[in-house]
Amino acid sequence: MNLGTPELLVILVIVLLVFGGAKLPKLARSLGQAQKEFKTGLSEGDDDDNNDKS
Repeated sequence: MNLGTPELLVILVIVLLVFGGAKLPKLARSLGQAQKEFKTGLSEGDDDDNNDKS
């Protein structure tokens, strides 16, 4: 799924309307942290899979 600039702008406007400008930095921070934890979980899962095969 490719998102271009117009689509991203529409999504940004909707997010601003739903959450408001004041809560946007907190939302972005929590999304970044969730993404980091998700990637960490994936890498830990890959490590577990590699250990099981040995």
